[in-house]
Amino acid sequence: MIKLRNITKSFGSLQVLKGIDLDISQGEIVSIVGPSGAGKTTLLQIMGTLDKADTGTVEIDGVRTDSLSQSKLSKFRNQKIGFVFQFHQLLPEFTALENVMIPAFIGGMGKRDARKRAEELLAFMNLTDRANHKPNELSGGEKQRVAVARALVNNPAVIMADEPSGSLDSQNKQELHQLFFDLRDRMGQTFVIVTHDEELARLTDRTIHMRDGVID
Repeated sequence: MIKLRNITKSFGSLQVLKGIDLDISQGEIVSIVGPSGAGKTTLLQIMGTLDKADTGTVEIDGVRTDSLSQSKLSKFRNQKIGFVFQFHQLLPEFTALENVMIPAFIGGMGKRDARKRAEELLAFMNLTDRANHKPNELSGGEKQRVAVARALVNNPAVIMADEPSGSLDSQNKQELHQLFFDLRDRMGQTFVIVTHDEELARLTDRTIHMRDGVID
């Protein structure tokens, strides 16, 4: 599903990634762990096509993303990759349902189909009764589940998550972690999760340890 070869990245004189090779299989849930400054988030951003490597190749679902034009890359990202961040990044002026529908609209889905898909996902997240609430009316756990639904609305091949449970309390954290596995079993998505949460890392199919810009 994902193939990275010789990925390097520097910011000025600081080399953050020093030649990363990595393969992730279809349907695998992988965690990336390591101390702050190890390069985890930078690697995730390059893998997710949000940033470009200085050298190396990125292949996702058989497509060399590093060779795509900007417009084709944006379309590919919208269709193939879903993102979940530590802070949900929901748009405050829209309801939960509308937030989930937005990536579908960007991808060209019609309003009726986008609404149906968003409602199905919110039902799976046990959020049907919260669909018309705005983010400031939702709990932290609810907001993060809405963010997961938004990431899934275009049925992407890969979900990439950066500290997805970092802002949650223990109960919501456990529920979110279980949700990832339920989604994989039901929808077949591949998950790549950057985390400091040792409990989550232990649950994943494979844990990749990073230190000083390399896989340890």
